Amino acid sequence: MTTPTSLATADPAVAAVPVEMPIRASRGYWASVLARLVRDPVAMGAGLVILLIVCAAIFAPLIAPMDPFKGSMVRRLKHVGDATYILGSDELGRDMLSRLLYAGRLSLFMGVLPVVIAFFVGSGLGILAGYAGGWINTLIMRVVDVFFAFPSVLLAIALSGALGAGILNSIVSLTVVFVPQITRVAESVTVQIRNRDYVEAARVSGANPFRVVRVQVLGNVLGPVFVYATSLISVSMILASGLSFLGLGVKPPEPEWGLMLNTLRTAIYVNPLVAALPGVMIFLTSISFNLLSDGLRSAMEVRS
Repeated sequence: MTTPTSLATADPAVAAVPVEMPIRASRGYWASVLARLVRDPVAMGAGLVILLIVCAAIFAPLIAPMDPFKGSMVRRLKHVGDATYILGSDELGRDMLSRLLYAGRLSLFMGVLPVVIAFFVGSGLGILAGYAGGWINTLIMRVVDVFFAFPSVLLAIALSGALGAGILNSIVSLTVVFVPQITRVAESVTVQIRNRDYVEAARVSGANPFRVVRVQVLGNVLGPVFVYATSLISVSMILASGLSFLGLGVKPPEPEWGLMLNTLRTAIYVNPLVAALPGVMIFLTSISFNLLSDGLRSAMEVRS
């Protein structure tokens, strides 16, 4: 009886074929994206800063050394490094460190939530317009073009002024500003995906449009749209703070970085460092989101 080992030794052709090949599992697309993102030190640094800011906002009641609403007129505008107030005090004698921590909650909420809502609404409208085409595409995209006729800042101010000041109205205004932008990106990507061979093959095989969109289109569209949406968070943070600065967003005495800039603007010649602290937080958060978005975009680029 001939054993596999003796047969492989007798026949050189058989000997050249490996008896057992090791099976190596290929990484998925998103796993490779994550691996490239982790190797980007700038994106990881920005992500770490965002994580620290988010954790500081969430655990503000545990971290804040004082009540953010309790003031003292005899302790107004203390300088940074004061024995009692580490980051100084504001125009009403309230601890700046405590107010900055609590303000991160509203600032992040008003900056991220409109983009999240706009991502789902705009993606749905863009995919519908791009895949359906015809009069549906014309109707949706012409409405989108109307909103593009106005600059984002002016549109947000006009909508907030019409709806009135308040957190909810600011979120609605910012969502309306970002939905057209995400819709246009989603529609453009969907039009490109719609003509791919695998989408045509799915149609020819008899799959209904809903299944084609769900299986073939959705996964390929949401990635680029998600990356674009993350870049809008920094813009949303600045616009939300701007609305609060103008009195169209958060109302006093709630702590919010834009509102704190507004109330401290009269103290800029007395204690400029304390007056600039809310602006530093806005800049640091927005630039971190921007750098993380750039890193994610680079990681998603497939290099041959």
